[in-house]
Amino acid sequence: MADEKRHAEKADNGKEFEIPREFEVGASPEQVWDAVTRHTDGWQWPMEYEPKQGGAGPFNSVLTVWDPPHRLTVRSDDPDALPPFQTSNQLDYTIEARDGGARSWVRYVHSGIFVDNWDDYYDGADKHTDFYLHTLRQYVTHFAGRTAAFATLDGPVTSANGDALTAVGRALNLPDGAAAGARVRVQGPDGTTLDTVLDYRNDWFIGLRTDSALYRVFGRGRWGAPVGITVHDFAPDADAERNTADWSVWLTAVFS
Repeated sequence: MADEKRHAEKADNGKEFEIPREFEVGASPEQVWDAVTRHTDGWQWPMEYEPKQGGAGPFNSVLTVWDPPHRLTVRSDDPDALPPFQTSNQLDYTIEARDGGARSWVRYVHSGIFVDNWDDYYDGADKHTDFYLHTLRQYVTHFAGRTAAFATLDGPVTSANGDALTAVGRALNLPDGAAAGARVRVQGPDGTTLDTVLDYRNDWFIGLRTDSALYRVFGRGRWGAPVGITVHDFAPDADAERNTADWSVWLTAVFS
């Protein structure tokens, strides 16, 4: 009874949101479909989908539309399976071929219900959406069909501030004026030097790409959270546990 009351209160206090995006990418619909349904470890985080209409998805969700490689809709209305600030979540992908299938047009819509601090949660989701979809495009352009050793880690609580991403950029030895598209040599764990392309940079996120990996830095201080790093490593000898340990030590040292 208490859980039912809590869920009812959350629903009463909730407010719907919708975050739509459209883009084209130089990959076939089949490659995009594979990325969003099978190789999510290559651009977001590992997720599993039961490949059928009505199949199960992450966060106790249901695949309400499964039409490969054209349409995917997955929805969860289970507050216990969702983050504490949500009571409903839906992802919808529409994929259409362009240029005879050499390219794809994608419409993505993230919708649902946020409770409490709606403006902050919407702002965070809106900005994260652009970064995740950019990383999706990087994946299908440079690593399509490949499985990643996925590592994720958070910095110490002292990194939960608005200047944290600047500190990470300096520790990486990123030039202050380097913009997306620049080739840069950055300083990683144990003094290693990485030859990278700076594929994304703004006030909240940094994206780096090598010939064998995608490195994503999330400056979440704006939303009261510590810096996060994900590594999507496609090398034959990739080791997710080693990447997690090495980058954790590196990130902790930045804010020690």
